[in-house]
Amino acid sequence: MTKTTISLIKADVGGYPGHCSVHPELIKAAEEKLEEARRAGCLVDYRVMSCGDDLELLMSHRTGCDCGDIHGLAWETFERATEVAEALKLYGCGQDLLADAFSGNIKGLGPGVAEMEITERTAEPIVAFMMDKTEPGAFNLPIFKMFADPFNTAGLVIDPSFHQGFSFEIWDVLEHKKVLMNCPEEMYDMLALIGAKSRYVIKRVYCRPGGKLPEDEPVAAISTEKLYQTAGRYVGKDDPVALVRAQSGLPALGEVLEPFALGHLVSGWMRGSHNGPIMPCSFDTAHPTRLDGPPRVITAGFQLADGRFIGPVDLFNDVAFDRARHRCLQIADYMRAHGPFEPHRLAEEEMEYTTLPDVIRCLRERFVDAE
Repeated sequence: MTKTTISLIKADVGGYPGHCSVHPELIKAAEEKLEEARRAGCLVDYRVMSCGDDLELLMSHRTGCDCGDIHGLAWETFERATEVAEALKLYGCGQDLLADAFSGNIKGLGPGVAEMEITERTAEPIVAFMMDKTEPGAFNLPIFKMFADPFNTAGLVIDPSFHQGFSFEIWDVLEHKKVLMNCPEEMYDMLALIGAKSRYVIKRVYCRPGGKLPEDEPVAAISTEKLYQTAGRYVGKDDPVALVRAQSGLPALGEVLEPFALGHLVSGWMRGSHNGPIMPCSFDTAHPTRLDGPPRVITAGFQLADGRFIGPVDLFNDVAFDRARHRCLQIADYMRAHGPFEPHRLAEEEMEYTTLPDVIRCLRERFVDAE
């Protein structure tokens, strides 16, 4: 059976105004470029979306993950959008494009990438998550809860099709290493890693033997690119994306969305230097302005039909998440009251790649030995 590849690739190529949102002309330029590719047979289908100041490209094709043609198409699309942004004098034009030219694979060049190659089921629900003003580790808690927490996902207890649990591919983004861990039996060891969300990040999730889906096909994929590691300095927060499959041997749609009812604390927010709640919001309210925040997450739901995206449905546009949004606002008030003090401001070791070290460096010569 022919497999379908889903690629979700994002980049900040110009904010409007500041770091608030994506100008409609950038979305139009991206749609025109991807439509050319669809008509040429490179893509099966596509959607162009935005979250905060990030331009999001969702594409389906038949050429597998890490395909140079698809990654090159995304790069060219971001370049075209950057040209539009420059003409409009938008803020931070092309800031996530950290190389002068495309070199065969978009990974390591700035944009974030989440991809999965799958065998379509009879009914294939796909959920695309897009975050702004935060880092890839922001997905650790919700992905864990979706696929490993029985208090979130009742199916882990009562559905025999995935009662055996899932395998998690975890990346050490500092040492560039990875490990595969099984839940539930290695849950405590896994939590010891992913609780340190700035270093250990869930990259993919797989079914265990005995499940309904092939063991070698991911059921969740998350972008793990760190902008500062490519640029060597702070150029913006990473603003991750994720793809999650749902239903029939996997968590139900409601179980996939439920973790975001918490409004858990993530790193990012203003200048990438603060902790705050991740707010689940509708497409229309994904324009962070309060201190450039608080961090946002939107969710686009689709049914996949022979590679075509049926949708999207704005899944957080539901009054059932109103209380979560209200809680996030209360948390934001509390965190903001700390001003420049930790724990609102990130710990010193996490500020290493922000602009703070330049300030500290100027002060060092004033220090003298203490008695």
